[in-house]
Amino acid sequence: MAEDYYKTLGVSRTASDSEIQKAYRDLARKYHPDKNPDDATAKKRFQEVQTAFETLKDEKKREMYDRYGSAYEQMGGGPGGGGNPFRGGGPNGGPEVNVNFEDLFGGGGGGNPFGGGGGGFADLFKQFGGGRGGAGQQRRTNVRGSDIEHELTVPFATAVTGGEAQISVRRADGNRETIQVKIPAGIEHGKKIRLRGQGDPGSAGGTAGDILIKINVAAHPVFRRNGKRLDLRVPITLAEAVGGAKIDVPTPHGTITLTVPPGTSSGQKLRAKGQGVKPASGEPGDLFAELHVIVPKGLSDEDRDFLLDLLGKYDESLRDDLKW
Repeated sequence: MAEDYYKTLGVSRTASDSEIQKAYRDLARKYHPDKNPDDATAKKRFQEVQTAFETLKDEKKREMYDRYGSAYEQMGGGPGGGGNPFRGGGPNGGPEVNVNFEDLFGGGGGGNPFGGGGGGFADLFKQFGGGRGGAGQQRRTNVRGSDIEHELTVPFATAVTGGEAQISVRRADGNRETIQVKIPAGIEHGKKIRLRGQGDPGSAGGTAGDILIKINVAAHPVFRRNGKRLDLRVPITLAEAVGGAKIDVPTPHGTITLTVPPGTSSGQKLRAKGQGVKPASGEPGDLFAELHVIVPKGLSDEDRDFLLDLLGKYDESLRDDLKW
């Protein structure tokens, strides 16, 4: 086995099952004999692609291939313990093609993108399955359905507290379906939700694929998030900063009351323990309210002069430590 199956499919050695299946589908469509009836090179390439896919889609075969490389077939990789696992269709050991067209082209009959009525592909592959002697039988294995990948943007509040959303997915047969999705509390931007068994159906007894939903979290106008921690900028009046006060602050879990100590300056933070993100499992995060003192607008000249005179008595050298 001189050929590199990963190179044949154009994928890396760390490729996922879905990446391998996608590469196989693209190449099978490109080199399919029905699409290239007079091209012997395309037919040969098609068989190489099929052989590579049959090995790499199977976890045990792929492990053997990765471990033994060119010695894979002699180390028990083939049926019966030895020899090429993709030989044996015909009396001369010709290649046995094992492909499912529902998985490649979304079903037979009128859905055939390269012409021909129902059964054309199956008949063609019965001929291939016979090998050189033409007496072999087609072998079908369980083919897992394709995964469907989707992106969903959810509101900031939904990502923090959880909720539900809807997505519309296109099936392999071209139909669209609306699916209800549960958003777990505390999910972070970029994480994925897996809906097992809700992807495209398998064929020849194979299981259905999954739906993989990448979550994008919309920004919030005032809250910011860092893991389970939430940060919020809270404006306070000059009077509240000087004299102290009780202020109401919103959180994802309801309004709470925080105490502003007398003499508070802008930038000081108040911590509300456990009022941050509360994930479905694990300890909740905290909320930090950063206070910003707002000078009142519309002061009269008399009031401004009074404040300047008053505050001037407490002038401090606040910028002595600012150095280059």
